[in-house]
Amino acid sequence: MNTVQKEITLSPKRRGFHLVTREIVEQVKELSEYPVGVAHVFICHTSASLTINENVSPEVREDFESHFNEYVPEEAPYYEHTLEGPDDMPAHIKASILGSSVTVPVKDGRLNLGAWQGIYLCEHRNQGGSRKLIVTIIGERKMK
Repeated sequence: MNTVQKEITLSPKRRGFHLVTREIVEQVKELSEYPVGVAHVFICHTSASLTINENVSPEVREDFESHFNEYVPEEAPYYEHTLEGPDDMPAHIKASILGSSVTVPVKDGRLNLGAWQGIYLCEHRNQGGSRKLIVTIIGERKMK
């Protein structure tokens, strides 16, 4: 069993749900060295999250954003953590609901996602900035 761990940075995204599968794969070249394994992707932030969902229709990502904005509103009168702006506390709640990591099987040097699946960066802040991810691959590594 072999392991590789890599810290990568995603480019800044506007608030919303963004497909980042390609951006991750392009930065983790070592993935191609694993015929079988798992890739664990962890986001090092408390106001953004990761999830796996539909990778074709942009309306799905727009509907996610609309739903979460309705489900977790800004400026709720009971929020006490308000110093960092009206989008901050809702961002923390949304990130906790969705989670800070995803785990994907690796097959033949590629993420073995379903035909219609992709990894989303769920950016919950209006000005989130670049986001740091830790990608850990565990599996059988090809011999060089």
